[in-house]
Amino acid sequence: MHVDGSVRVPGDKSITHRLLLLAAVARGTSHLGGALTSLDARSSARVLRQLGAEVSPLAAGRVVRVTGAGRFRQPSGTLHCGNSGTTARLLLGMLAAHRLHARLTGDRSLRRRPMRRVTAPLGLMGARFDLGPGDGLPLTIHGGRLRPLRHELPVSSAQVKSALLLAGALGGVEVAVREPDGRSRDHTERLLRWFGFGVTDGPDGWIHLAPGGRIAPFDLQVPGDPSSAAFLVGAAVLAEGGELRVTGVGVNPTRTGFLRVLARMGARVALEEARDEGGEPVADLRCTPASLRATTVDAGEIPSLIDEIPLLAVLAARARGTTTFHDVGELRVKESDRLSLIAENLRAVGLRAEARGDDLVVEGSEAVPRGRVRTAGDHRLAMAFAVLGTVPGAAIRVDDPRCADVSFPGFADALRAIRARRSR
Repeated sequence: MHVDGSVRVPGDKSITHRLLLLAAVARGTSHLGGALTSLDARSSARVLRQLGAEVSPLAAGRVVRVTGAGRFRQPSGTLHCGNSGTTARLLLGMLAAHRLHARLTGDRSLRRRPMRRVTAPLGLMGARFDLGPGDGLPLTIHGGRLRPLRHELPVSSAQVKSALLLAGALGGVEVAVREPDGRSRDHTERLLRWFGFGVTDGPDGWIHLAPGGRIAPFDLQVPGDPSSAAFLVGAAVLAEGGELRVTGVGVNPTRTGFLRVLARMGARVALEEARDEGGEPVADLRCTPASLRATTVDAGEIPSLIDEIPLLAVLAARARGTTTFHDVGELRVKESDRLSLIAENLRAVGLRAEARGDDLVVEGSEAVPRGRVRTAGDHRLAMAFAVLGTVPGAAIRVDDPRCADVSFPGFADALRAIRARRSR
């Protein structure tokens, strides 16, 4: 396979969610350019409409208009968050600061994902919950007046951290939160600072939020999603020749750990045309094919590349030597048991990989991958193995390729397009 040309990926998933949520509690109309139009983003838009915001249809190439009333209103029915853990967890934080009650649920995959890691600290702030017998949705939240919070997270999580910071911001109380092993993505902190809240990072690892900001209507452009860009970068790295430019990608340091790992593996990805958009660093990624070597990914790196591990694992399967990802047990509670399925699917296509406790070990090989991949509806697994399927001679059948629409609508078309230019 050869690659060539320039491509833009959909808007950043994390930033799209946060901007939709914040616009919904601003008093007035906000405009979001480049917003992601995926199923997850539509889940956020749907529940925000139930909470009283006006949200225009999410469609590719169209600016999204959100009109909020300054606060959420009591919803008339259950808030269905689809497959989106970001929607559910961040929304819980915001709802905690409202004098209302709301019942949240999701699809079968989301209902398996743990929620007590966010409901427990929100409970310490004063929110009340009607929980089921398990650790997830459905649940009912009763919000109201909140208390300040100082809380150490058991596992680094941008979603849980963001829920607590948003609760503090909307509830007008101080919040201090600390992550145990590396900084997770900091989009919420950047946005709250942009709105005038005092958000500081202490040398001891504590993140402090002081009330006093104001969430006002805004007009912003959403940068391209680095997690989506990673899959096209991976296809370019595995290619036999050519060069690919992925334009307008968010390169927030808390999101680009995968680029640092790729550099250690021998990949050549250059950041060009660097600029700042709405408080977020943005650049074009220029990538070329490379011969890869194995590496070790340590626990402290995981928060900055958690969503890119499926892609890095399939690239490691084509590298010289054995790559180990340490302490990636969090993958067991993503959209699927992602850790087990990465290893299982690599073996299913004739390669060698093993989940050893919370570690993932992948042995590089020149064997041509062939076989059937089971995604369990996990979009990142579908895209990662589609990238592996671009290896010459590969014959990989992904059982549910359309699940990629959760985060990257049109992914299959984008992958075909960068391969179709070989004869030019």
